[in-house]
Amino acid sequence: MTVRFCRSRNAGRRCTRPLDHPGLHRHRTIMWTDAAADPARCAGSGEPGEPAAALSDGWPHGRALCLVCHRFIPLEDGVLAEHDTSDRDESDAETAHRREWLNTHGW
Repeated sequence: MTVRFCRSRNAGRRCTRPLDHPGLHRHRTIMWTDAAADPARCAGSGEPGEPAAALSDGWPHGRALCLVCHRFIPLEDGVLAEHDTSDRDESDAETAHRREWLNTHGW
């Protein structure tokens, strides 16, 4: 089972508390409220990209690695499609594939 963490970010730092936690967000000693959180839209949206190397099963199927949020994002005319820094509905399989890809190909 994959542990799910809060999706909130502040100045690019990810909250390290569990998903749907009560109270303030936290990354090490820095805490913030929802009002101080970064927008959900990833700053990597619209950046140039190219299809990432594929694993033996074809994953990530032509998507590019976003260097801001480390998710694999579809390309639109050579740039990363608009996307959020995280996907609440991301499957365990997607998470496992991303982990395998990063361990195989590096960051």
